[in-house]
Amino acid sequence: MDHPTVIHAVDHAVFSPEKMGKTTLFSSRHVLVGLNAFEPGQAHALHAHAGMDKVYHVLAGEGVFLLEGCELPMRAGDLLVAPDGVPHGVRNTSQDRLVVMAVLAPGTHSK
Repeated sequence: MDHPTVIHAVDHAVFSPEKMGKTTLFSSRHVLVGLNAFEPGQAHALHAHAGMDKVYHVLAGEGVFLLEGCELPMRAGDLLVAPDGVPHGVRNTSQDRLVVMAVLAPGTHSK
């Protein structure tokens, strides 16, 4: 994407019947901003990022977020932080689509 530009993030969500859809909105060595798009029943398995913090912001829909052994219900407007090395995951437990912005820092590009 060209910057500076205003991004209506939900418009960039990519859905797939086979698995969670992923879209990168912006990436640099400082930050990665992406979207995770879930059809009903889809999930992103429990995983962790070494050396990266992750912020989940629900843009549309609702689901259950897994963090530190807890299942946390979240819906549009909610935000959750998964600190460096802490296992986390997402499940769309609703009958509607779920769109989640994921912000990871530092980013994934090398210097």
